[in-house]
Amino acid sequence: MHYILPMSTTLDTIFDDFAFLDDWEERYRYIIDLGNGLSGYPEDKRDEAHRVRGCVSQVWLSTKREEGEDPVLTFKGDSDAHIVRGLVAIMLLLYSGKRASEILNIDAEAVLRRLGLDEHLTPQRANGLRSMVQRIREEAKAVTAA
Repeated sequence: MHYILPMSTTLDTIFDDFAFLDDWEERYRYIIDLGNGLSGYPEDKRDEAHRVRGCVSQVWLSTKREEGEDPVLTFKGDSDAHIVRGLVAIMLLLYSGKRASEILNIDAEAVLRRLGLDEHLTPQRANGLRSMVQRIREEAKAVTAA
């Protein structure tokens, strides 16, 4: 079974859908479908500079920032692993399109706990997710310190 996710999927939608889904097999399929909904990632950014270190799977992240003291950061990401790609989609929903100062105040661990992902991810995937969050936070810190 595949889930058709609207383009306007939000974190609240994901929370509601997770509460509706009965088991983790269904939730993993849902996460995979989230990843399938990611827009195309540019081939020229699938390089070492954009690779997120600490992930077992290949994960790439690019950042676009607006001008100003507290710029809005927009992230694009991708992975070569289906479930990880879905986790990337969740992190992009959480962080992309927000001001750098907002990003620094987001508690990703709380979101993962609320979804139950803290208990259902393998240690390698959880570490990879933390590496991605750390990279996003470092990008936000760099532009707020400048």
